[in-house]
Amino acid sequence: MATATSIVRSPAALLFAKVTVSGHKPTPTIQISRFPSKRSCFTALLSSLHDNNNDDDNNNNNNNVISHPKPLSSSQLFNSVSNGSRLRVAYQGVRGAYSEAAAEKAYPNCEAVPCDQFDSAFQAVEKWLVDRAVLPIENSLGGSIHRNYDLLLRHSLHIVGEVKLAVQHCLVANHGVQLEDLSRVLSHPQALAQCENTLTKIGLSREAVDDTALAAKHVALHKLKDTGAVASSSAAKIYGLNILAQNIQDDCDNVTRFLILAREPIIPGIHNPFKTSIVFSLEEGPGVLFKALAVFALRQINLTKIESRPLRNQPLRAADDNNGSKYFDYLFYVDFEASMAEERAQNALRHLKEFATFLRVLGSYPVDTTMM
Repeated sequence: MATATSIVRSPAALLFAKVTVSGHKPTPTIQISRFPSKRSCFTALLSSLHDNNNDDDNNNNNNNVISHPKPLSSSQLFNSVSNGSRLRVAYQGVRGAYSEAAAEKAYPNCEAVPCDQFDSAFQAVEKWLVDRAVLPIENSLGGSIHRNYDLLLRHSLHIVGEVKLAVQHCLVANHGVQLEDLSRVLSHPQALAQCENTLTKIGLSREAVDDTALAAKHVALHKLKDTGAVASSSAAKIYGLNILAQNIQDDCDNVTRFLILAREPIIPGIHNPFKTSIVFSLEEGPGVLFKALAVFALRQINLTKIESRPLRNQPLRAADDNNGSKYFDYLFYVDFEASMAEERAQNALRHLKEFATFLRVLGSYPVDTTMM
């Protein structure tokens, strides 16, 4: 049975340490340049739906480039936090997206920076183009956003907080368009699924696009008369659309949980409710996962989330038998209710490292209690 070759003795060490296990290559870390030598920008990879919000600029040759704010130096970043200046917070989507609302809930005075893809938001933080990223990780109806679980491991950012946002869908259309004029509706696949009963009763065909706000923008930009969108009331206001119906989701308890990501971890506390997120892998064998989860139960630590994802570098591994059989290799993402400043959390991870082949602390951060 493989054992870890390093022993972590403090909460800070657990947050920063790479855990190297005998028989396994260490995961390479991404080096972040703290003082970029020049400005960077992201080239938009979207279709014509992602054109600049200002239609009058359509003749501008730079319409397909998303220009991010100038990167902050380390001294500027610390000063901006201390004097109350606006943080730059990346989110995926266009203006009016639910992710933008989550960013503004997390940081009410922030400058929300739209990114075309989840990966672009991760890169924006790593390259010092923004200070934080706020990205969805799970929805109470649609489940986990697997893409962001994979990106958490691929990138070197830290989870420093969470925010929960109640999602309230609206059916929106251009002014003058009545409900009976509509034949189809555009939105994100999860939004369409969350409003399935309502849309079926109305008799609308459904077409999926990248996000809810983009659907509203498309309807407005092309002045569609037979097509509506499922989006937020904020998106309707931004793109000048009329709200035909509000709260059309099938379940009123529709909540999306977002993670707040930063370049550096926060120092965990013990006086407020904290949550810790980790990812680990295990050898194949009877009861191995049971043993891994038991390290938390033995210390009265409650688990709030368990997610498994295929280990992409080696999705199939040969079993230690003579039958030539193979099995799937998985990473396990776990959230538990304890701060890494607590001795029981430190002891649980030390115990887990005795049989984990890989272990990484993604972050220890305050729990969002605003919707409890």
